[in-house]
Amino acid sequence: MNPIIEVKNISKKYNITHQQGGYVALRDVLTNVAKRPFAFLKHKAKQAVGKAGKEEFWALKDINFTVEKGEAIGIIGANGAGKSTLLKILTGITPPTTGEIRMQGSVASLLEVGTGFHPELTGRENIFLNGAILGMAKKEISDKFNDIVKFSGVEKFIDTPVKRYSSGMYVRLAFSVAAHMEPDILLVDEVLAVGDAEFQKKCLGKMDEVTKQAGRTILFVSHNMSAVQRLCPKTILLEKGKIKKFGKTEEVIEVYLHTTRSNAIVEYKKPQNTDKVAFIQKIKILNKEKVPSTQIPINENLFIEIEYQINKDIENALLSVVFNFEGNMLLVSSPSDTNGELINFNAGNYITTVEIPKFLFNVGHLTCDISITKQKPCIEFLDRKQDVSFEILNVKNPRANIFGGKNFGKISSILNYETKIL
Repeated sequence: MNPIIEVKNISKKYNITHQQGGYVALRDVLTNVAKRPFAFLKHKAKQAVGKAGKEEFWALKDINFTVEKGEAIGIIGANGAGKSTLLKILTGITPPTTGEIRMQGSVASLLEVGTGFHPELTGRENIFLNGAILGMAKKEISDKFNDIVKFSGVEKFIDTPVKRYSSGMYVRLAFSVAAHMEPDILLVDEVLAVGDAEFQKKCLGKMDEVTKQAGRTILFVSHNMSAVQRLCPKTILLEKGKIKKFGKTEEVIEVYLHTTRSNAIVEYKKPQNTDKVAFIQKIKILNKEKVPSTQIPINENLFIEIEYQINKDIENALLSVVFNFEGNMLLVSSPSDTNGELINFNAGNYITTVEIPKFLFNVGHLTCDISITKQKPCIEFLDRKQDVSFEILNVKNPRANIFGGKNFGKISSILNYETKIL
């Protein structure tokens, strides 16, 4: 029997253009031309022929795998590993640079919250619109309408414009439509993390039913290892655009967790720009024992340790940490939260430890945006790092399982900062 999905040598390339950011005065340009006239002319010549500041980035490289009918395959990996890119190629949203894909049967996808929904239309109207986009006939949608609404749990708001829905209501209705389409292949990205714990359980149960009873095929992208382990007997681990391992889910997850532990310490090379005012040197994610780890149980505190260098005295500055979950900003925090005062840094080496209390964030994968900024007379980024991440793990019988929890409304005192001069 031929596989229902066959992926051969798929690669995807993007061209990245690097542009110098920040404000540059005319006097700075004239000074640079006077100091290095030949370098300036060389740079302009490269710009003219389109070679300046461009870089090739391979989001996926030589991806090969096959999926049999009725299989549920998990796809895991760190942010930027190529998971969403792979699903977008499989759905035809973006073409591969090289390679070939063969798929048999109808395909439904749930890649982003509210994909295919019109914000001005009601939930009722969007069921028919989204169903038609997915390939369902009007009679089929009508026959399944009550089941779709009941599964989504938005009966009370079905005639309300979806622009007034929460993100959780959006994804519940969108998933319900896709699940009741009864496609041969269902592609699901990390959108289920938006729903509450009860709905996530319903979704996993529905997908389990789809594969085991109806014999349909699912590709499931998630950072929730327990969900992947429950639903998918086999899993693909992507790392930097390549398949690192494809096999039994338990074995693949163990390889992934081992990799994430080594990613708990991120060090940065000293910049070539000797005029840089501030430089973040190292960031560590630490568990409650102050041991590096990117896997933190929801019922335990964690610490973010930031080492940075200030090369000259700075007034009215700020070290800030932004926490993001599935691309959405959850919390912006800094040492000045408690007193509202900006910081004056003297030149030197510093280390700041941020303590994050247990039960603050939901289960899932979070990323950190850590920056040093000068706030006056205008906001100026002196250094910024956006490639640090960690995962909050589920535990049995947690006392809280939502962002904010018992600390909601006390944002200024949620996190504890301790700064030392090295």
